[in-house]
Order: sequence, then C-alpha cells, then structure tokens
Amino acid sequence: MTIDHPIVPNRTDQLTEKIQAVLVEALQVSPELVTTDLAFGDLPQWDSMGHMEVMMYLEQYFGIEINNDTIANLTSVAAIRQYIAVEYNRTEDNHA
Repeated sequence: MTIDHPIVPNRTDQLTEKIQAVLVEALQVSPELVTTDLAFGDLPQWDSMGHMEVMMYLEQYFGIEINNDTIANLTSVAAIRQYIAVEYNRTEDNHA
C-alpha cells in the first residue's frame, strides 16, 4: 500500500493526516473529500463494504488488529483518530 496523497483540508496533526491519507486510498476518493469531520455514510464510497476496506487499510498501515466490536464504533475520522492514538500508546508501553 502506497499512501502519498497530499491532505489539504483541515490540517490538525500528523496522525489525523495519516488517517485521512488511509481513507483516501481505501475509499479511492479525492483528498479534498476526506475532512476531519467525515463520517461513515457521508460519501457513497464509505458504505458497509467501504467501511471494511477502511478497516483493512488501517490495520495494514498502523500495524494493529481491529476486533469486530471496535469496527462498529470506528465510524468517523475523529473516532478512528482516538482509537489509533490509544492503540499507539499501548504499543509504546509494551515496548518500553
């Protein structure tokens, strides 16, 4: 997976930008469409099939495993960001 799309709208931080880039790649949409307030169903591409594609790309890109219960809750850029941030902290704690 190569994610090299520029993320222009609503820059907040590097993690959010990485998540937005993953969504651009997974959903095959223009970077301008993937804003920080994007949520499941806001784009035709982010339907139930698109959601599973997003989850697979997130797992690959961030090297995490997302369980079925969590998949149902990761329905926005904000929710994904919060989850990834917590998972990164857990991973770093385990390596310390």
